[in-house]
Order: sequence, then structure tokens, then C-alpha cells
Amino acid sequence: MHAYRSHHCGALRQSEVGEAVRLSGWVHRKRDHGGLLFIDLRDHYGLTQLVVEPEMGFFADVEAVRQESVIRVEGKVVARDADVINPNLPTGEVEIRISSFEVLSTADELPLPVFGEPDYPEDIRMTYRYLDLRRETLHANIMLRAAVTREIRHGMEGQGFTDFQTPILTASSPEGARDFLVPSRLHPGKFYALPQAPQIFKQLIMVSGFDRYYQIAPCFRDEDARADRSAGEFYQLDMEMSFVERQDVFDAVGTMTRDVFAKFAGEGKVSSYPFALIPFDEAMQKYGTDKPDLRCPIEMQTVSDHFRGAGFKVFASILDADPDHEIRAIPAPKGGSRAFCDRMNSWAQKQGLPGMGYMIFAGDPDTGYEAKGPLAKNIGPERSEAVREQLGMKAGDAAFFLAGKPEDFLAVAAKARVLIGEEMKLTDKDSFALAWIIDFPMYEWDEENKKVEFGHNPFSMPQGGLDALNAAKTDADYLAIKAFQYDLVCNGYELGSGAIRNHRPDIMYKAFEIAGYGAEVVEEKFGGMLNAFKFGAPPHGGCALGLERIVMLLADQENIREVTMFPMNQQAEDLLLGAPAEPNPQQLKETHIRVAPQIMEKKA
Repeated sequence: MHAYRSHHCGALRQSEVGEAVRLSGWVHRKRDHGGLLFIDLRDHYGLTQLVVEPEMGFFADVEAVRQESVIRVEGKVVARDADVINPNLPTGEVEIRISSFEVLSTADELPLPVFGEPDYPEDIRMTYRYLDLRRETLHANIMLRAAVTREIRHGMEGQGFTDFQTPILTASSPEGARDFLVPSRLHPGKFYALPQAPQIFKQLIMVSGFDRYYQIAPCFRDEDARADRSAGEFYQLDMEMSFVERQDVFDAVGTMTRDVFAKFAGEGKVSSYPFALIPFDEAMQKYGTDKPDLRCPIEMQTVSDHFRGAGFKVFASILDADPDHEIRAIPAPKGGSRAFCDRMNSWAQKQGLPGMGYMIFAGDPDTGYEAKGPLAKNIGPERSEAVREQLGMKAGDAAFFLAGKPEDFLAVAAKARVLIGEEMKLTDKDSFALAWIIDFPMYEWDEENKKVEFGHNPFSMPQGGLDALNAAKTDADYLAIKAFQYDLVCNGYELGSGAIRNHRPDIMYKAFEIAGYGAEVVEEKFGGMLNAFKFGAPPHGGCALGLERIVMLLADQENIREVTMFPMNQQAEDLLLGAPAEPNPQQLKETHIRVAPQIMEKKA
């Protein structure tokens, strides 16, 4: 028999009744039932119930052992009585009557309980992450992550992709976030950067003649943590393909993603393939965001014309003040109660808006409908009825209204749409709604610098190529140019983004020129990739999907730290090992660095 175990703690069944076994694991829970001691013994694979009888010589030792101590036991497998079978446990039909007991490692008093998984402050969970990881939910999340990663690899390899590794020590990236810098010992005063993404390298792999690349890539960005974004580092499925159009990328990534979600979604419904293609402009119009939660069926509509010159002077004056101003309506099926409308209006005020106007609809098709509320009273029954008809509202429904420059209220409108869907139970919570957001603008207006700037990814191919860039003459023309850029979204999250790449130097020079960057800037910052393109680059494209976000959705978690084994806290600190930490003088000397004293700002 093996020195520590003949079976795992999740392996024993009725078929092993009568066998002598040896198990090792952690003391998960102890219970005293009228003289008999029961221990739930846990290892990576599961739980087995142990029974200790009072006449055993080691009874006092078992009685004294603390939870989370590591023990080794021997005993006989016996069947549980029918009235004490635990149907929720794979080993619930049996237990072990132990004949020997040994403590392999004693646990001190626990700073964080494992059994029961009560809520605990994040700083304690991060400091004692090894205890946190023993908890069933987090342990299962990490195993789910491993299984999802394995399935992704299987899906990519099955489509002819090859796993290549790209450098970790590299040059600063144009990705847009802050770099982590690494000082060079051999080159005084110079620094490497940790890659924000393998973007340039994966394109160079295509230029090098390899056809289909993928990697589960570590990425490093000096960004603040959010619920759906790790501080410092994260992993992504990174992929690139040569001689492809956009649909080729969609087919490769979409089918793999659909298969992964279908395998791990449990009872959840997953969008069928092919996924919906939603242009960026349409997404912003209907949902107020480029990462819409499509489980909610509510779609916003523009209703400006119904309020022009109407009795409600607030909205009318807003429309008259600027031709770019709009009035958007958010339908609220079944939301026609004054209490709900007042609650939503109060919620909007807490979000920083003056509020949301609303109409409540009553009546029926036979006798006619009536709109109630201050808005309806001010614009009159004819205009109110036109609004109702456009929105398709019925008796008992409501609609909320926001006015002004769309970019000033769309973020709140998008949240309101989701909140209404949840409050009215219109959102299908047991599903995964996947879609591609396409046709992103190549450029956007930089209000601070009063100039045109890249809107998404500067290395994307503009739709229409060089002809489209040359034909544009004004800022409005430039802002109308679309790019072959796309995002994969699911349930209100951006799972990933990608593009068909700009592989031609002449188009790249022109694209950067429009954004105000001369040829010398392009050559200085991106010379490595630009020079490679001058020696024959295939048309290529790809994307990257966030691994943690995929697992977070599948695990039904709201925070990415719940699917990361050793995450940093919200302040980008590793409380377990104490990073970041001050370097010692020798380290600074070897890397030719002198740390400047922090300059404290004077209080006003």
C-alpha cells in the first residue's frame, strides 16, 4: 500500500465496502455525535467521512486535532445506514471506520475559515491566499479555468493553429496602457518593457511565413484594477492568421468560443453559431454601449422629432441648442407603475444626471391608449401616442427619456436599460449571448487637442484601404471612415477584440499622417514592424480573448479575482509575498538605478 494513500478522498463508493484503505488529507470539519467523532477528510479530489469510536486509543488525539491539520488514517470502508446517506456527496454512501491515525502537519489557529466559506475581507483573503484556495468554490473556479484553457488549446490545435511563444522582455508597446519597465544590467540607463500584448510579435510571425499562430499569452499593463480587469497582469488567447478576411477570423474564433461555452455552461443556453454581427453605430444607438448585454431584449430608440417644438420646453430647448443633441427613449415593458418610474428617476440622479423623464401607458387597442405623467401632459396626447406607437408600448408599459449630447448620457442609459431588464425580469439570466461588434470608427475626435486621433487600434486596415484615406478631405470625412476592427462581446462584457491588420506601408504612413504623425514618427516608434512589411507581408488578421473574463462568466462570478489563483488586490499589491517591495542597494547598483525621493505635494 502507498505510504500516504490507497485512494483519493473523492474515490470511494459502495464497491469498496469491506476494503482496508489508507487516506491522507486535511481535516475539513469535525463533529461529535454522542461519543462518536466524525471527520470530513478533504483532499484535492473530494471529501470522505471518517468515524472514530471512543474505545480507540487515539480518540483523544483525534478530539484535539485542529481543522486544516493534515492527517493520515487507515481503516475499513463501511456502508452508511440508509437514513444518513448524503446524496450531495459522491462518497456519501460510505464512511471509513478508522483503525489508525497520525498527524502529518499541525495547523495553527486559522486566520481564515475554510469550511462554510463565510465572506471575509479581501486583504485577509489575499494575504492567506493558500487557505482561500482550499475553499470549495475558489478551488473549483481554478480547476474550471484549467479545463477551459485545455479546451481552448484543443479547439485551436484542431483548426491547425500552432502554439508559439513570444518574448517577455521587449520594447515599449503602442497598446495604449502604461508599461512595466525592467532595468537592464548590461545596458546602463536602458530598460526593457513587459509586453502589454504580443501584438507586434504575432504580426511578425505572419510576416515570417507561419500561417496560424496562437498562444495563451501573459500580458502586463500598469492599470488600475476593476471587477473585470486584473491589476498588472492577465492572460489572453492570442491568435493570428494569414491570407484571411474578417469572416475567416470569426469562423475560427467563433466556433471555438461557442464550443467552450457549450461545454462548460451547464444548463445555460449559448448563442448558436454564427453569432450576430452588430455594427458599432447600431450598438451605440440601440444599447448605448459597444459591449451590450443581449440577454436583455430592450432596445433604445431616438424620438427627437416627437419633441421638437412641443410643449415640454426643456427637451425642445435642448434640441434647438445643438444639432448633435438627441432625445433617446428606453422602453420599459411592464414598468408602468409610478413607484418604479420614480425609483428609476432617483437612480439616474445618483448616476450624475438631472433625472429621466418618463411616460406611463394605459388603455387598450379597442378604446385607445393614454399616456400619463408630466412629459405626456406637456407634449399632448397626439405626440404621446406617436411615441407609444414608435416604441410599440402597451398598457402597463412605460418609457424613460434622456436628452442632450448622446456621449454625455449614453453610459447611464446603457446601465438603465440593463437595470430595467433585470427589474422587470426580462433578462434571460441563464444564457450566454455572444455577438460580434463590427465596423468601429477608424478615427475619433480628440476634444482636448482638437484633432482627429485613432479610435481603436492604429494597425487596423481601414475599410476602403488607401483609396478611402485619400478621398477623405475634412475632419468629418476622416471620422466617417470605418476600420476592419471587431470585438466579441458576451453578457455585457468585452471578451476580446481584433482586426484585419494594415499590412501595407503606404496605407500605414497615410493612416498615421491623418492622425497627425509624420513618417519619421512612424519609423521611429514602429520601425521594426514597418521594415518587415517592406519585405513582403501577407494580408493577415486575428484577435485576442481574455481568458479570465471567459472563466469569470462560466463560473458565474462578478470579480475576476475569483478565477485567478494568485491575484493582486485592488491597489495592485501582492499581499501574500509583499510586492511591490523596495529593492536592496546591491540590486540598484547592479541595474544602475538611483531612486529619487518622493516629492510630496504641498497642501493647499
